[in-house]
Amino acid sequence: MAEIQSDNLNKTALFDLHVELGAKMVPFAGYEMPVQYPLGVKKEHLHTRHQAGLFDVSHMGQVKLTGANAAAALETLVPVDIIDLPIGKQRYALFTNTDGGIMDDLMVANYGDWIYVVVNAACKEQDIAHMRANLGDGIELEVLDDRELIAIQGPKAAEALARIQPEVASMVFMDSREMSIDGVDCIISRSGYTGEDGYEISIPSADTERLVRLFLDQPEIEAIGLGARDSLRLESGLCLYGHDLDNTTTPLEASLIWAISPCRRATGERAGGFPGADKILDQISNKNWTRKRVGLLGAGRAPIREDAELFDAEDNKIGIVTSGTYGPTIEAPVAMGYVDTAFSALDTSVFAEVRGKKLPMTVSRMPFIEQRYYRG
Repeated sequence: MAEIQSDNLNKTALFDLHVELGAKMVPFAGYEMPVQYPLGVKKEHLHTRHQAGLFDVSHMGQVKLTGANAAAALETLVPVDIIDLPIGKQRYALFTNTDGGIMDDLMVANYGDWIYVVVNAACKEQDIAHMRANLGDGIELEVLDDRELIAIQGPKAAEALARIQPEVASMVFMDSREMSIDGVDCIISRSGYTGEDGYEISIPSADTERLVRLFLDQPEIEAIGLGARDSLRLESGLCLYGHDLDNTTTPLEASLIWAISPCRRATGERAGGFPGADKILDQISNKNWTRKRVGLLGAGRAPIREDAELFDAEDNKIGIVTSGTYGPTIEAPVAMGYVDTAFSALDTSVFAEVRGKKLPMTVSRMPFIEQRYYRG
């Protein structure tokens, strides 16, 4: 029997199914969400790495932008090339504030006569208000609150989903298409948050449970909770907004320079023109940021958790852990955090304070596992 927390929280269209499957439900971003199922977090994590996992991510915000200049309008809010995003493609983007801090990270897909935007659950009200206030006249913003969002992730995801809709097999990483799955009109991208191949599928709420039951009937696919989603994304070096990214952290500090399109940088033809551009472009030009997000590998088996302080060999505080867990795939503690740039080089030794003890860690390359996105 599922553990149920509070009737005051929002529920996704899959709430009853989660309960039926024996999920432990917890509050997350204003919703009751499944943190794990009877299989347990470690086995759910490994099942996703070896076969395929299904995640309910319907708490995320889905938005449709229409208007002749929707791409150009959205480009004024992000340091990313939206105008030249090809039809049928999706791109990672950042909302920045006037100080160059990251307000949220998001996904943007071009459907030709409209733009599809997916924002983080905890930031969606802020993000929607931000877009409404700043996109300008002639841009219509529709919140798709009659749709759910699920993810199917893992090396067997394509094989399992293609059994139901063969067309998905022809997609490659960051493709985004409208297609019918068992008679239901869906928005589907070949992308995800685990480092594995997989898909994210937007489904009308009324049809979601039926389709999800069909997906779970496939022998490769198991229901996976937020606990394993977190350890999977951390092994893959992917940020969690509100932990590894926040509105005081610039893209350069967050090691996300790759998320600033070349045409938006100082030498690009469409350089600047987004909130905080002066600070961000100055950091690119002068390399003058003082802290950096890095990967950290623990030497023992004890996980190093968020908020653990980091020290150098002389016991000087040099940073803080922003995400940390034990990585079931690599069988070692994995973390990411921010350190003074002088300590950000690969293989630098640092020490995390845990219950009064200084545990050795090494600055390491991320992702900690090989990402297996399908690029064709």
